[in-house]
Amino acid sequence: MTNSWRFSTLGDRHRALGSNLEDWSGMGTAWSYDGDPDAEYMAIRTKAGLMDVSGLKKVHITGPAASHVVERATTRNMEKLMPGRSVYATMLNDQGKFIDDCVIYRMAPNAFMVVHGSGQAHEQLTMAATGRDVSIRFDDNLHDLSLQGPLAVEYLEKHVPGIRQLPYFAHMQTSLFGKPAMISRTGYTGERGYELFVRGQDAPMIWDRILDEGKSMGIIPCRFTTLDLLRTESYLLFFPFDNSEMYPFEDEGPGDTLWELGLDFTVSPGKVGFRGAEEHYRLKGKERFKIWGLKMEGTNPPGNGAPVFQNGKKVGVVTQAMYSPLNKHNIAIARIPVDCANNGTKLVVNCATHGEIPAVTHSMPFYDVEKKRRTAKD
Repeated sequence: MTNSWRFSTLGDRHRALGSNLEDWSGMGTAWSYDGDPDAEYMAIRTKAGLMDVSGLKKVHITGPAASHVVERATTRNMEKLMPGRSVYATMLNDQGKFIDDCVIYRMAPNAFMVVHGSGQAHEQLTMAATGRDVSIRFDDNLHDLSLQGPLAVEYLEKHVPGIRQLPYFAHMQTSLFGKPAMISRTGYTGERGYELFVRGQDAPMIWDRILDEGKSMGIIPCRFTTLDLLRTESYLLFFPFDNSEMYPFEDEGPGDTLWELGLDFTVSPGKVGFRGAEEHYRLKGKERFKIWGLKMEGTNPPGNGAPVFQNGKKVGVVTQAMYSPLNKHNIAIARIPVDCANNGTKLVVNCATHGEIPAVTHSMPFYDVEKKRRTAKD
């Protein structure tokens, strides 16, 4: 935890569960527990699990120019985002290359909260705010507890009136166990889930009470890296672990386009004026690779960074893989050639532990393709 400068008030809970609090985004984060990660995966897919994702950074943008700043810094149209709603967005540099993703929450007409990971979002927002009538403030007291899974709503509706009616990507200002909270119907699992934004001083009580009351429903604490199993099935990228910052090009510096990552949907139709917009549009059709899925034989997933071969030649790399004990598939997110980004091209993954694993290309997501679980309305 040497590099950490931010601290979750749940640190002692994570240590008790076996975590060494590895650094992520400046905060000691529970990358590992003593328990079985497959059991945590199964809890979130079939019941519910509780994670501390407070390492996500929360940035408040307020003032008359707040909308302009978020418009300039991100790919989304803020005029269509109303208070009480949120949207997933990306951010680019001047070269039109991806530097971060985020969720933008509109709190009021002139107030937003941007939640992001370890990329350059805070710096991007600060730069866009220069010379504008706006205030940018980083909030490290606000903790983020993520309750994810089909039974999350069953549990929360006992305590939060109207929670079942909260639409996907909407949020509400409310109370939980007598403490102020903002509850957002968002998450990173591909399941119906909720993020509970609460004060640091309230987080331990809320964590303990959910796990105590929810135990009979099968709600258990889950490590941060259980997200890797869930995101692989649900096509949720994690910067920089799927990016060229981690898997560099041979002849150029890092930086992937939204076209290559399959994130071009995050650009609001017809939007211009955001940083990198001109290059983003110019780079369409000039993809050097594609993020794509692989379905592999057997039950042994390869490690991150395992090379992908076609006809004996290395053509790509696995960025994240998993075997699902629920869905019985061995799958991976990979960086592969554009002409392999289809269904049915035969490839081979060369795993250092398990040897050659036959694979076939497959579109993503692998699970809940129509996204009906996360967007359910009842």
